[in-house]
Amino acid sequence: MSRPSYKIDTQHPGSDLAGETAAALAAASMVFRTDKPDYATKCLTHARQLYRFASQYRGLYHEAIKGAQQYYESTDYGDELTWAAAWLYKATNESQYLDEAEHHYMKFRLKERPNEFFYNKKVAGVQVLLAQLTGKSEYLETAKAFCDFTVHYQKRTPKGLVYIDKFGTLCHAANVAFVCLQAADTGISASKYRDFAVQQIHYMLGDSGRSFVVGFGKNPPKQAHHAASSCPERPAPCSWEAFHRPGANPQVLKGAVVSGPDENDYYEDNREEYVYNEVTLDYNAGFQSAVAGLRQLLLEKQRH
Repeated sequence: MSRPSYKIDTQHPGSDLAGETAAALAAASMVFRTDKPDYATKCLTHARQLYRFASQYRGLYHEAIKGAQQYYESTDYGDELTWAAAWLYKATNESQYLDEAEHHYMKFRLKERPNEFFYNKKVAGVQVLLAQLTGKSEYLETAKAFCDFTVHYQKRTPKGLVYIDKFGTLCHAANVAFVCLQAADTGISASKYRDFAVQQIHYMLGDSGRSFVVGFGKNPPKQAHHAASSCPERPAPCSWEAFHRPGANPQVLKGAVVSGPDENDYYEDNREEYVYNEVTLDYNAGFQSAVAGLRQLLLEKQRH
């Protein structure tokens, strides 16, 4: 399909989109602060501007960008405003951002226990981040409630994978594993939450009987639902014929996590079955983050 560029502006706002981008740029500014201070400053400047824009001009992005709703619907922007303010406080240590984050938290009623953590619902991340930033019992208790529910009461497949949604099964499990690794760093039920994260990530790496990471481990996916991975070697054209062609993808998309199995651990390695095999950025981000966290814990253990 054609892929035009879209924008949000004062007449067509998107507090969720601007807020999320502000949060990402604030986080990035901390990463680059030491080695690329000029770039870090640039990221932070744009983070501040986008947060102000998100706060001043309220609205859902998919109402401004028609067509987005069928792919990535947004149901609220309160979590993104809070998320952005909290990340800006972490990046700047300026108390106004924490004040605004706590104000948004109350106004948008974000203390309720969520069921998941993904692009459209960042409440669990907000709760854990505010617990880390403030140490207040209010946020520590909400973080604990989320992770305790996830570990003890969330639905699971027969082989132990946390099952939250049929779309992006592994993504949802990896995301909550990562959030609870962060909660563990605040001192809440550290060993329990870390053991849970190990179990979920190891399911994806092969403890389930197969790997769900392309190019890694035992019997990994060979037909990820991913356009460039399905293309033949150039200069041969890449068309829908390549999509429908049987057999393994010509390009191995190393490290990519596919959507994953169903509630009974059933999985079909067929690129036309996107419910099992889709590869997206949001399906992979939590997994990569959880793996990084587990790797860090392992290295710390080896040092001691």
